[in-house]
Amino acid sequence: MTASADVRHAAGETGRPGGDRNGQVVAVRGAVVDITFPPPLPPIDDALFIARPGGGQILAEVQAHLDPGTVRTIALEPTAGLARGSRATRAGGPLQVPVGEAVLGRLIDVSGTVRDNGPPLPADCPRRPIHAPAPPLALRAAPEGLFATGIKVLDLLTPLAQGGKAAMFGGAGVGKTVLVMELIHAMVAGYQGISVFAGVGERSREGHEMLLDMRNSGVLDRTVLVYGQMNEPPGARFRVPMTALAVAEYFRDEKHQNVLLLMDNIFRFVQAGAEVSGLIGRLPSRVGYQPTLASEVAALQERIASRAGAAVTAIEAVYVPADDFTDPAVTTIAAHVDSTVVLSRAMAAEGMYPAVDPIASSSVLLDPLVVGQEHADVALAVRRTIEHYRGLQDVISLLGLEELGSDDRRIVGRARRLQRFLTQPFSVTEAFTGVPGRSVPVADTLAGCKAILAGECDDWQESSLYMVGTLEEARTRETAARAPASGADHAASGGGDTADKAAEGRP
Repeated sequence: MTASADVRHAAGETGRPGGDRNGQVVAVRGAVVDITFPPPLPPIDDALFIARPGGGQILAEVQAHLDPGTVRTIALEPTAGLARGSRATRAGGPLQVPVGEAVLGRLIDVSGTVRDNGPPLPADCPRRPIHAPAPPLALRAAPEGLFATGIKVLDLLTPLAQGGKAAMFGGAGVGKTVLVMELIHAMVAGYQGISVFAGVGERSREGHEMLLDMRNSGVLDRTVLVYGQMNEPPGARFRVPMTALAVAEYFRDEKHQNVLLLMDNIFRFVQAGAEVSGLIGRLPSRVGYQPTLASEVAALQERIASRAGAAVTAIEAVYVPADDFTDPAVTTIAAHVDSTVVLSRAMAAEGMYPAVDPIASSSVLLDPLVVGQEHADVALAVRRTIEHYRGLQDVISLLGLEELGSDDRRIVGRARRLQRFLTQPFSVTEAFTGVPGRSVPVADTLAGCKAILAGECDDWQESSLYMVGTLEEARTRETAARAPASGADHAASGGGDTADKAAEGRP
């Protein structure tokens, strides 16, 4: 992969000073390239173009000044075949990437080159540098209203704000990417704005599937896909979020349009930063991470901000290594978000999808002044009920449900029904499960939870509430299940659910 001519032009090659300011490669160590330049040296984060011996150019970025005449750079493209003595040219500033209407519906890489086998972007496409300061506090706008997702557990317990930041934390295989894809599917069709998706260090297969899904669903024309997959050099993975931010900032600042920014996976950005840090010779810090971890994450997160008239809403997936939520990368990212969605491996093992932990997940928006008193009260009651059930699980495992008092048995039954009601079939999994996806309004979610908490469903089978949308759908299923059986038999089976139904499968 080589930098295209339009990217070289965009970065300012035509406006750079004369040839006497060109540099020369003096060392190549994988993605690290040392280059000598006559003073003054190009600033940190400036783009450079290094000529390949056989033709073409390699895009690189200045990371450090080694001495008054040498810079250390990280290549954003493979350096195979690069040799000492190769000529390097200054770009005259940070890398600039194409933005605007022309990139809608397209898949681009870190340098802005199209990678969807489509026609090249027009030459007059507007450009923006990938490095930019965060908006000053005086120009920022507060989040405006809730961002309804149609996913019951998120809307109830971790409401998202339009113009806010939400992160989904989870280990490998608990459903982060599926949840992000469902949010895209649920929101983009009815979302009056632009969507920008950044695939950071994820599998190439996932990127291909997402491109096909968006084409088939007809929402690609309002979406920009920016990818730096795991097979690319660490420099590309490290800068892909910046490219996506440059696209989002253009629509926010110039077009005054709302932007939905989705990133999968932000941990790979941190991981790429650690690789870059080690390659350029920095000593590692805590748990082997780069010493600049906090400043790199802050530089990215603080650019995700809203201005008057246009909001940038960010939803980020965060991989949790070895399910360790005390990992420095995880705690650093968590400090910058408004809503924290924690995915539980134990819930995923029980088939509770989405596997959102209702106790560990939180949102600063779950406040009566924001969501209303009724919503806050229902959410608090749901949390208390499920937490009470978890506190009794050891007793149930050792002695059985029958040893609990009548009040505790009633709370356990309602907690288990609440857990099953908060499951939901997804549209993106319909091809695998055969069950159509459901999108549930917040009012229906609140009504269903209130009915369960009030005891209206105490004699229902738990399976009637599993993987449904609204409570009315569950009532229909319960009625159908009761039809072939006598009322007495079903009263016994519905009211006597015990802990052996914990892993009950799909009805």
